[in-house]
Amino acid sequence: MNKMKKRPVRRAVSRASAEAAVRTLLQWAGEDPGREGLRDTPKRVVNAYGDWFSGYGTDPGDYLRRTFEEVDGYDEMVILRDISFESYCEHHMAPIIGRAHIGYLPTDRVVGISKLARVVDGYSRRFQVQEKLTAQIANCINEVLKPRGVGVVIDAVHQCMTTRGVHKRGVSMVTSSMLGAFRKDASTRAEFLRFIDIEGKGGA
Repeated sequence: MNKMKKRPVRRAVSRASAEAAVRTLLQWAGEDPGREGLRDTPKRVVNAYGDWFSGYGTDPGDYLRRTFEEVDGYDEMVILRDISFESYCEHHMAPIIGRAHIGYLPTDRVVGISKLARVVDGYSRRFQVQEKLTAQIANCINEVLKPRGVGVVIDAVHQCMTTRGVHKRGVSMVTSSMLGAFRKDASTRAEFLRFIDIEGKGGA
């Protein structure tokens, strides 16, 4: 059964409406959107949102559908470490900055390593919670490549915790999703965690 959910249909919002919303927030914060330094801010913010949330316009699974079968029987672990990403907390719209580590055990085919990084971007460039982001990346790789196992670990700093609320700096959150052999076989899981050496890297 396919667990990958279809993207929700997005209702069209005009650029003018989006820029007006930014001006409203500036006024609510106590600013004058008409002053020189802020005059073009609504346009810049809308442009930035187009970049920050470009993941809504992609299907990350598409990046994995072109694979390579000429691997001379290679069936050991493939790992891509330290994939930097930026996302935004869906609760406070504050940045989440971190690194993702991906490992998988191929069956009879592999995928270009840049495509794994694109999967991370496809899901991170949306409003997120880290737990969901971790599961989405792992499930996508598992369902499209159908490997013997997948492991994903994310280590990230949440600005909703460091710049507001409890104001705790130097704190990172680590989440993991282990599927197939990575979940069932303790030695496979330990090998993956040893290769990414997350404890030795000192956080995001």
